[in-house]
Amino acid sequence: MIIDALKNGIVIDHITAGKGMEIYNLLKLDEIETQVAIIKNAQSRKMGKKDIIKIEGVCDINLAILGYVDPGSSVNIIREGKLSEKFHPELPEKLEGILKCKNPRCITSVEQELKHIFKLTDKESRTYRCLYCESKYK
Repeated sequence: MIIDALKNGIVIDHITAGKGMEIYNLLKLDEIETQVAIIKNAQSRKMGKKDIIKIEGVCDINLAILGYVDPGSSVNIIREGKLSEKFHPELPEKLEGILKCKNPRCITSVEQELKHIFKLTDKESRTYRCLYCESKYK
């Protein structure tokens, strides 16, 4: 299989095998107008198998989600055909519209238009709590 190198864009690499589609959906990549390639179960010496997402061009996506979904992934920013920046996403301090509060007494269950917002309360255990009712996300 041949997938061309990017001239400008983003490569999300070292995604845990099987999580590529979940990340695709959370980043809402189906809503952008640029080309997107998802490579599933690619061979990796380090991981055995991995997923890769390539996004052509510059687009505005929330890469902070990656720190929550797959903290072992890496993000490569490509400009003019060369790697210009590489980083590993960290746990975001706040998640908006990603998780849903399960507490039936939370204001978000009554007020449907409120965004579900969770804040990071314990980095070690990766614990997030609802901003409104303080319920722990499981």
